[in-house]
Amino acid sequence: MIKVTVWCEFIQEKTQPEVTAIYPDGIHTAIAEFLSLDSELVVRTACLEQPEHGLTDEVLADTDVLIWWGHTAHDRVADEIVDRVQNRVLMGMGLMVLHSGHLAKPLRRMLGTACTLRWREIGENERLWNIAPGHPITQGIGDFVDIPHEEMYGECFDIPTPDELVLLGWFKGGEVFRSGCVWNRGYGKVFYFQPGHETYPIYRQPEIQTIITNGVKYLYQPMKRADLGCPNVQPLEEISL
Repeated sequence: MIKVTVWCEFIQEKTQPEVTAIYPDGIHTAIAEFLSLDSELVVRTACLEQPEHGLTDEVLADTDVLIWWGHTAHDRVADEIVDRVQNRVLMGMGLMVLHSGHLAKPLRRMLGTACTLRWREIGENERLWNIAPGHPITQGIGDFVDIPHEEMYGECFDIPTPDELVLLGWFKGGEVFRSGCVWNRGYGKVFYFQPGHETYPIYRQPEIQTIITNGVKYLYQPMKRADLGCPNVQPLEEISL
């Protein structure tokens, strides 16, 4: 069983009627609901207002993959929790960051860049191209996924070159975007997945659910949950100085 924790600020769902209408119980709950349909996954949720943002040492120690959705309160995430998440990723926990989480502290910490981009929110459509059809993350979605309405994210996206680029977004206004990126960090992997603006029901779309579910399974590293450490070691062979 793969243990998944879905984290969300859970702010706009309670304060903006247009978001409440789509995700009345929170984006994290909507994601957890479809993930829980997979018999290989055990899913819990956490949000910003909980003690330690719901990400205690005990919770993270029991998490194989952490999914992160944030937007309006990146600055309210405690650095202590970011340190905790970073350490767990380096030890082998998978981290999936969604949509406006591109500015989340954990992603910027893991990538070491500003993670800034161009954006526009007018409800245009996005065509999400599968540019790595043999990759585990893109199985079952076909050549592309059409998203009827989405917030435009455009290049230049200030990220280090991905170790794996699996999805490329094209928007009606003409922009393109690296929408599905994977990086290796320590024993863990980080997956940034762009779709998911809060005023559109994107996480209700079956193809998007498939990508997120596939991503969870790809990020899972069952044999590498160990501290990298920095040990002082003795030589394996005799050395004459």
